[in-house]
Amino acid sequence: FHFETLIVDHVTAFAAQHPPRARLLDAGAGEGQYKSFFTRQNYIGFDLGIGDTTWNYASLDCLGDLLRLPFREASFDAFLSVVTLEHVTNPTLALAELSRTARPGARLLLIAPAEWEVHQHPHDYFRFTHYALRHMLTQTGWHIDSLTPGGGFFRLLSRRLMNALQFFPSWLMPLLAIPLVPLALLVAQLDFLDSRRDFTLGYIVYARKI
Repeated sequence: FHFETLIVDHVTAFAAQHPPRARLLDAGAGEGQYKSFFTRQNYIGFDLGIGDTTWNYASLDCLGDLLRLPFREASFDAFLSVVTLEHVTNPTLALAELSRTARPGARLLLIAPAEWEVHQHPHDYFRFTHYALRHMLTQTGWHIDSLTPGGGFFRLLSRRLMNALQFFPSWLMPLLAIPLVPLALLVAQLDFLDSRRDFTLGYIVYARKI
């Protein structure tokens, strides 16, 4: 699960880059799994609270719609959006709302899927190319500092080999894992062959409010 490891690494680094008491909005926080990364900052977990019926949203600071943020202009120093943009019906408007509530120079860590399985049924609407992300961000007042794919074709293939286990009966999964897991790990090591990275699970973006 290389992509999840990348997410944790980037969220950790993002938290370290912001001073104590900086005001940060986790836009699409889910159950607030990244709250512990921002103990020095003023973390605000925000979500609509309908994405997964098994999740507990009780620990969030605010429930609401990313398309209509209940905050004044220039309210936040930083934003976190981890695999959330695909769950809003108008992702460009959601980015515009983050921009509206951002202070000048506020930073955004955005992680968005490209080739990801359908999840959080039925609230899953989009997948994104790097061209789409650049277009939406620049149109809504963000300057992109970096936009990188989270792996290439062979990382994606490795992930799909692991995903294949879910389609078999539970009693058969341990037997299939014996050949599949080593194969998946081996395939992942070939990712250097994909220099274009047009096949990727998703993108990691750092941006600043202009």
